[in-house]
Amino acid sequence: MKRGHRVLIAGAVLTLLTAALVGQPGTAPATVSAKIDGLVEKFVELGQFNGSVLVARDDGIIFKKGYGMANFEWNIPNAPDTRFRLGSITKQFTSMLMMQLVEERKISLDDKLADRLPYYRKETGGKVTIHHLLNHTSGIPSYTSIPGFFRDHSRQALQLRELINTYCSGDLEFEPGSKFVYNNSGYVILGAVIEHVTGKTYEKVLQERILEPLGMKGTGYDHSESVIARRAAGYEDGLDGMRNAAFLDMSLPHAAGALYSTVEDLYLWDRALYGTKLLSEEGKKKLFAPGLSNYAYGWVVRKVAEGSEKKERLVIGHGGGINGFSTLITRVPEERTLIVLFNNTGGAPLNRISQGIGDVLSGREPQPPKRSIARVLQVTIREKGVNAAIAQYRDIKAKNAPDHELGEGELNGLGYSLLQNGRTDDAIAIFKLNVESFPESANSYDSLGEAYAAKGEKELAIKNYARSIELNPANVNGIKKLQELAGK
Repeated sequence: MKRGHRVLIAGAVLTLLTAALVGQPGTAPATVSAKIDGLVEKFVELGQFNGSVLVARDDGIIFKKGYGMANFEWNIPNAPDTRFRLGSITKQFTSMLMMQLVEERKISLDDKLADRLPYYRKETGGKVTIHHLLNHTSGIPSYTSIPGFFRDHSRQALQLRELINTYCSGDLEFEPGSKFVYNNSGYVILGAVIEHVTGKTYEKVLQERILEPLGMKGTGYDHSESVIARRAAGYEDGLDGMRNAAFLDMSLPHAAGALYSTVEDLYLWDRALYGTKLLSEEGKKKLFAPGLSNYAYGWVVRKVAEGSEKKERLVIGHGGGINGFSTLITRVPEERTLIVLFNNTGGAPLNRISQGIGDVLSGREPQPPKRSIARVLQVTIREKGVNAAIAQYRDIKAKNAPDHELGEGELNGLGYSLLQNGRTDDAIAIFKLNVESFPESANSYDSLGEAYAAKGEKELAIKNYARSIELNPANVNGIKKLQELAGK
């Protein structure tokens, strides 16, 4: 049930830069800045980016700029101090708060959840540790994967305890510690543990322990009803063109995704991570120690080989996505390189933009952006219907593939746009095209199975979920859906 760039509270960006971001010695800063600007402008021209960018190296910020509009209705432009919702980048702040409490011996990574959150169900909370929650190996089902959760509950304000008891306390999907499955429930629960241990709200603890000490005045817990200066509006570029993103009550993402910030504030955050103002060196080693799937505590941490010598460098980062917003922070500690990208028009190819900026910093020629096939087909569907769009896809793939992004995620995201708009038959047609184009992709079969289930075509849904699991036995969601459809 992976929805590509259409997810509402996104998981980690597990595919970070494929090359280390190394500055070319002697390269004039003005030249580098101009090349970064030129690259981002190309993405803007193709409608693939609308937001703010910041790039820094060891000697400080070398580039920052806003592109497009923070508010289309009032023609207010984006700027480096524009405030964007972060989505899952929030998790790294939550993990820092937890590690501070660990360092103060107010909590232990081995503590059982049931002991640290008394109202959590004992039979599962007695098996899950704080460590499992931090690195997504708890086995607790993610509430954002509940079918229809956002459709049915996104406008509903919930108290934290009610959110956890109602939506974040399902039966374990696997033995804690045995698998990595990205999980928003885990970080909401961590937020509740922080509140229980400190006797203060998550928002207050964050303000006192991180934001105020670092002077991050453009960062905070987002409340829809609050008047927040320079806050960007969130938009989605969908089948009907640009529109305001669906409302989401910010009590729901909580410690998993409810913060807003600026690219400038994330620079302050990045620099603080090199010192010991927030956490000791020993604490940071634990914070950034990668576990299953290279996931540490709120960060993806991996070594990347670069250049002809294949020299490995550590790359640390995380992405986020929440209604109308997509975000990405990428760090290379060896050179103290930082790239921050915020977008407020839904999904955007932030990994490709970040990779291109990394190429510029390394003195390489970046790959120019390609046209999004999903955006092209959206127009055709709107004007001529889905059959014409499918014919267009095949024609472009045969005659003009190099100029277009034809990846599986493009069709998958388009299919979910159709499904979410109630156009189930059209969604099935696009998902079938994706299966045809990517027959070895477990995710394409999973999505097609979901669409058939939405239509009530039970046998076809079972067939496609089964094929997805055959290709990816670790597809926990697919296994669960297959069991539900089979009545087990």
